[in-house]
Amino acid sequence: MIRHYQASLEQKYSGACIVKVAIFGGSGVVGRALLEHLMKENIPAVALARRAPDLLGANFVSLDLLDPKQCENVVKTHLHDVTHVVYAALFEQPGLISGWQDDQQMQTNLTMLSNIMAPLKTVETLEHITLLQGTKAYGAHIAPMRIPGREREPRHPHNNFYWLQEDLLNAEAARQGWRFTIWRPQIIFGHALNAPMNLLAALGVYAALQAHQGSSLAYPGGPSGVMEAIDANLLARAICFAWSHPGFDNETFNITNGDVFTMEDIWPVLNDLFNLEPGPVEPQLLAATCYDREAIWSDIVSQHKLKPYTIRQVVGDSFFYADALLNARGSAPPPPSVLSTIKLRKAGFSDCIDTEDMLRNWFGKLQSMKILPSPAR
Repeated sequence: MIRHYQASLEQKYSGACIVKVAIFGGSGVVGRALLEHLMKENIPAVALARRAPDLLGANFVSLDLLDPKQCENVVKTHLHDVTHVVYAALFEQPGLISGWQDDQQMQTNLTMLSNIMAPLKTVETLEHITLLQGTKAYGAHIAPMRIPGREREPRHPHNNFYWLQEDLLNAEAARQGWRFTIWRPQIIFGHALNAPMNLLAALGVYAALQAHQGSSLAYPGGPSGVMEAIDANLLARAICFAWSHPGFDNETFNITNGDVFTMEDIWPVLNDLFNLEPGPVEPQLLAATCYDREAIWSDIVSQHKLKPYTIRQVVGDSFFYADALLNARGSAPPPPSVLSTIKLRKAGFSDCIDTEDMLRNWFGKLQSMKILPSPAR
């Protein structure tokens, strides 16, 4: 069977012998998108997480990365022949934002990677590891970042679990002979249940609640700054592209859709998608105003025959994330957060997508999946 996959996939991926992919954090926004992409491409993949992804036919193994014994057993039982690892797992404290500079949260994220890295050293077939970081690598969460953020810059002088994980990966890859690629995506748009940073779900549930109550779609944020997004599907394609292109070996890459936006400027797209009248600017904390509207959401689920998820199941902690991105507490626009993707283009990956098109695609998908209601026209 392994030789069969090697033969069929060598041709598709220009010589890369992709036999089996392990996705840690396989139920998250990135992991789920990658898993779905690999399933469509008939590439064997296993999702590992505490919760199963809501993806029909997914090969799923339950795993708590804080349990080293369980990590060892899972590798022996399910990953002895894995060739590519994608580490997209993440620990976030409840409430999200306060944990970003918390030392214990940083150590927890390091421990999770270390616990699975130890038994992976026994896997002789392992070739490549993908690690996810993000814009916080440029210190954008604590101070105005240099524009644009470039991968060649020295590490921003702040404590970050990214550096702890990166140092561990560098050391183990050198010892084991593994190749690796580190990704720094901008704001990721995709689908996952119970995710801590899923802006798509937060905006969709807020719009659905407003529509059901006959309200306009009031803009809930403060003055908006210039941002970039990344479609989770585009990121999934880039991750796979890197496996078979040596220019990506042992390198770090920013990735974005290719355009910029502000939250206020994309708001008319949401008005159109949910068939809502534009509303006034009404700054509010969605984390304070939306979680307790569960009874209204239950009516929406019943009326539109949606999957029986609660608001918390659909959104996770993402209303806290939305409040930060919407600058709900701000009186002036936040500093811009813009990344250079020149290194990525020079390495050969040039896929892009218009952010407004991405929003239409994803909201349409969530409506077809019966996660969000389709608006009356």
